Amino acid sequence: MAEDELPEERLLFLPDRHVRYFQRSLQALPEQCSSLETSRLTIAFFALSGLDMLDSLDVVDKADIVDWIYSLQVLPTEDKSNLDHCGFRGSSCLGLPFNPSKGHGLLHPYDSSHIAMTYTALSSLVILGDDLSRVNKEACLAGLRALQLHDGSFCAVPEGSENDMRFVYCAACICYMLNDWSGINIGKSIEYIRRSMSYENGLGQGAGLEAHGGSTFCGIAALCLMGKLEDVFSEKELNRIRRWCIMRQQNGFNGRPNKPVDTCYSFWVGATLTLLNIFKYTNLERNRHFILSTQDRLVGGFAKWPDSHPDALHAYFGICGLSLMGESGISKVHPALNVSVRTYERLQQLHDAWKAKDYEKINNMHICT
Repeated sequence: MAEDELPEERLLFLPDRHVRYFQRSLQALPEQCSSLETSRLTIAFFALSGLDMLDSLDVVDKADIVDWIYSLQVLPTEDKSNLDHCGFRGSSCLGLPFNPSKGHGLLHPYDSSHIAMTYTALSSLVILGDDLSRVNKEACLAGLRALQLHDGSFCAVPEGSENDMRFVYCAACICYMLNDWSGINIGKSIEYIRRSMSYENGLGQGAGLEAHGGSTFCGIAALCLMGKLEDVFSEKELNRIRRWCIMRQQNGFNGRPNKPVDTCYSFWVGATLTLLNIFKYTNLERNRHFILSTQDRLVGGFAKWPDSHPDALHAYFGICGLSLMGESGISKVHPALNVSVRTYERLQQLHDAWKAKDYEKINNMHICT
């Protein structure tokens, strides 16, 4: 920030600079981001959903990006021996040849999907207005089922990885977007979420772990997408979760007690409070001031903390945090699915179209018989 800026100027939201920041994030990243190559789809999601929130998707070539995303789909082989590996990979880091309509079209022994990349791929496709017609839904759901463990949680990749609440949320989003819950054993996942409630009354990444703002969002949002929130937690338990979440506000929000506030928790905790119907009781002005204190007024984007470098994740969640407060110039965010309400409504229309097509198919079968 320039030293000669007036205080009120520092509280101005600068959408045009954020649009340019997200454009750059889709084109080139600094060298220090090279370690993110294998999860490039997540950066694309932050940028695309950020542009959608700013009603500025017209600055990108949607068709080209849609083709690129489909090129990252891991498709089943002829003998379907790799179904447990199907879904979407995070980038073309294996160096396989590009084929926009058929994925890479080759079986590679180390080629497999990643649950978070499948989630961000599907979200990005819906954001871009795609009808998901090129998604192999059966293979995606088979790959998802292969990732669920006996305790109800999910690994990220079939080769094995950490398993926690983040991936339960990813799984719920995948099934919700595909309008098919056969990819999850819902009962086991619900048990996992219940067991993750800590003595502090927030949700941890798993049973016996410290309550955390991010995992609390993932658990509560997953239950909302399943339509199970009030079946799983009693009103007394929900009130305890509400209290733990609302205590996360200092000026912005932190993720755990005695930790510094962080831009992204204005969404993680703010969205949880919105789903629990008490976000209005937070101090909106102090939260807004904190978020805008992390805004880079020169290059755009938001940082984790004031006077830090912006990044795509915090840029996106800073905007989503402002959206929860009704900031002018930002679309309304859907707090559970983590996309704009406009994109959510488009997804519902897509689901309605699928149902109508299924009904037509069933009726035609009856006519034939």
